[in-house]
Order: sequence, then structure tokens, then C-alpha cells
Amino acid sequence: MRVLAIDIDSPAQHAAMVEKLHLGFPFLSDPDRDLAITPFGVADPKDRRMLAIPTAILLAPGGEEAHRRSSSDFADRPTEEKLIEEAQRLGLSPVTQDAPRAGTPEPGRGAAVVGDLGSYFRGAKFAARARSTRFPEAKASSIAYGAQMDRYIEALAGLDE
Repeated sequence: MRVLAIDIDSPAQHAAMVEKLHLGFPFLSDPDRDLAITPFGVADPKDRRMLAIPTAILLAPGGEEAHRRSSSDFADRPTEEKLIEEAQRLGLSPVTQDAPRAGTPEPGRGAAVVGDLGSYFRGAKFAARARSTRFPEAKASSIAYGAQMDRYIEALAGLDE
């Protein structure tokens, strides 16, 4: 199993994100949405820019889709553990993967500063907690969202090391 990400940002913006977040996988650029975003059916029809819906897709060795999990928003992501479990359940073997090649980083307009993300994630967790008390029917999803924010906060702490 190889990991990569695809979105509409430029290679320079991807290089900045890989560098900033110390990501161990490459980002591929699909600005016209015709290489992967549209063919895999992940363009968000509710977004006027047709941005990709965050989606994890596991491909079998022959290239056919073996598993798909689309997220409800940009912060709703499956954990690495869940994806590895699913890959193992499907009998997909890991492969070695080179680290992403360094590019010339050029953050996009409005790119978040890593140091600012902690307060954002803590605020999102607080909002999820408040939501769970106001809307009991949303309690389970609010708790899951708060747990995701905890994982993001923990990952940020690892970036400082």
C-alpha cells in the first residue's frame, strides 16, 4: 500500500505543506480536476470550486478500487490505524515508499501557520463538546470529532520534537 494525496493546489504549495507538517507522503497536483478528482468521483458538487471531498481510497494491485471512505468535511479523516486495518482485512500488502521529493515551498494565500493550529484544534474540540450537550442526537459524532481534534493536537506536539 502506498500513500499519496491529490488536490488542486500547485506543486509549490504541496511542497510547503509537506515541509510544514513533516508529511511522509507526496501530494499530487490536479488543478483541472481531470486526472484523479473527477475520474474518482470526489469533486464536491456543493463547492463552487469543485474541491475534492477528503476521501481515502485503497487500490488493489491491479488498480481497481478495494475500499473508499469519504469524509464529511476537511477535518473528518480516518486514522492511519483504521486504514491499515482495512488494508490488512483486504489482504493488501504494504510496499516501501520513498519520502516525498523536496520542492520549492511556496505557501498558498491564507495558509495556516503551524503554531496557530493548536488553538484552532482546541477551539474545534470545545465547540464539539458544546454541540454534544445542546444536541443529544449529535453526541456520538461530536465525541468522535473531539477525539480527532485530540489526535491532531498530539500530532502537532510531535512536530516540535
